[in-house]
Amino acid sequence: MNLPNKLTMARIIAVPIFIVLYMKGMSYAAFAVFILASLTDMLDGKIARKYKLITNFGKIMDPLADKVLVYAAFCLFIEKGVMPGWMLTVILAREFIVSGVRTVAAAEGTVIAAAMSGKIKTVLQMIAVPLLILDTPGIIHTLAVIFLWASLIMTIVSGAEYVIGNRHMFADR
Repeated sequence: MNLPNKLTMARIIAVPIFIVLYMKGMSYAAFAVFILASLTDMLDGKIARKYKLITNFGKIMDPLADKVLVYAAFCLFIEKGVMPGWMLTVILAREFIVSGVRTVAAAEGTVIAAAMSGKIKTVLQMIAVPLLILDTPGIIHTLAVIFLWASLIMTIVSGAEYVIGNRHMFADR
């Protein structure tokens, strides 16, 4: 397994650690774990591209690791009343639709690359989550809410873009 894929796996392994720390009220430790895990996302992609270490495993597991990390946090936020459940429902609906289209495309031998709007959505989510972990009154809370809403808007935009851009996948099925 190459270094970028090891970093992706480290992000997945970080998820239960993050969950335990957050649920035990260890916000700063959970914050640190989330930030470190998020940085592995940026790092694994840079290393994979620079050294031509892109693999099918990485293409599939890297975005999946991001989702597991971020959506685990969102589930915890719902449980703690930090985030409304309907937001996660919208986010998950987009993910299932995009995954469905990708699965159909893959069955036909086509790989659909991630669009910039989806990458922006992920970055906004990865900014919102640490701010929500801290959930302190004042500017941090305000920024958390702004980034959460911005990520929700980009979720809808990127999902619509994805469906419209790949509408041929729905034709004559």
